[in-house]
Amino acid sequence: MNIAIIFAGGTGTRMNTKSRPKQFLEMHGKPVLIYTLEHFQNHPQIDHIILVSLASWLDYAAELVKKFGITKVSAIVPGGSTGQESIYHGIKKAHELYGDKNIVLIHDGVRPLIDEETITNCIDVTAKNGNAITVSPAIETIFLKNADQGEVGEIFDRSSCFMAKAPQCFLLGDIYEAHQKAIQEDLLNFIDSASLMQYYGLKLYTVQGPAENIKITTPVDFYIFRAIIDAEENLQIIGL
Repeated sequence: MNIAIIFAGGTGTRMNTKSRPKQFLEMHGKPVLIYTLEHFQNHPQIDHIILVSLASWLDYAAELVKKFGITKVSAIVPGGSTGQESIYHGIKKAHELYGDKNIVLIHDGVRPLIDEETITNCIDVTAKNGNAITVSPAIETIFLKNADQGEVGEIFDRSSCFMAKAPQCFLLGDIYEAHQKAIQEDLLNFIDSASLMQYYGLKLYTVQGPAENIKITTPVDFYIFRAIIDAEENLQIIGL
């Protein structure tokens, strides 16, 4: 089976919202999280969805899932104190329900512009190679900062650089085992699943996704999301 684990456990401090976390902010009457969930709900190869939510917003998340007909959600679990711990909670629940021999697609609840083709490619590459990391080409200069002097350090060839995005996809047994090892070794600060799996020696494979597959982190990201949604709706109106 193919199981989407949607991570929506963040508090969104950089968004600076007062009333609700960023994943629950609404665009045209629909929360950002629901835009994300609908891509996996509507994908014919996704069998189940595990939703990881802020513990204090579990009931609200469940209400949204019911209201918008996200029927593939088989469990909603509370997040942890870190992103790594929250993802582990979702992986653990998937492992309890479905066992090792499945593919999991770990995706941010605030990446609502993922598309069907990328999800399909991720599933295909994971079935072939055991994992798939969604990426997009770097479009600006990347360099290392000289921490001591505040100077520009080594500048990288942009054409050789990619930005890691999501979904990040693995065989469920592999990612569950890696998380167990990290817990036992008290390694609790990996920035994402790809870095965790690479640390434990897994060779990672890429799937190139769309540039607009942004993570809504700041108010600017939210406005970009709105502009893209409005543009898509306008194109539908004129039949393009």
